[in-house]
Amino acid sequence: MTTILQIMNADRNLSMFSRGVKIAELENKLNEMGPFTILGPVNLAFNNLTSGTYDKLLDPANRGKLLDLLSGYIISGKKMFYDFRNDQKLQSLNGKQLTVTVKNGETLINGSKILAHNRQASNGVVHLLDKTYAVVLN
Repeated sequence: MTTILQIMNADRNLSMFSRGVKIAELENKLNEMGPFTILGPVNLAFNNLTSGTYDKLLDPANRGKLLDLLSGYIISGKKMFYDFRNDQKLQSLNGKQLTVTVKNGETLINGSKILAHNRQASNGVVHLLDKTYAVVLN
């Protein structure tokens, strides 16, 4: 069975997320046994950020901010789509709390809608999000 990294790298909709994971040096972590749940924003989500924001995050000087941002889309443990419940609280790898909202047949994580779900891998599962969480650069 493929790994979550292989799923991410094979999906052209996750190419920006995958590139960030590589630059943030998260690949070794995501190659571990896990399991992990990836909540990967699609490329359009990163393209909708303020002009140049994502490119600035990819700068080696901002590696810490990139690592913090991307770790916010990774959860320890395997959370399948049907495991998400309204008002559920999840903790991401960066220690921040994520809130699940289920309404009108849609599931959102911190306000980002899950577009595709349950892409199972040997060390976890990948879900795709329609937008990013707040990104702040000082």
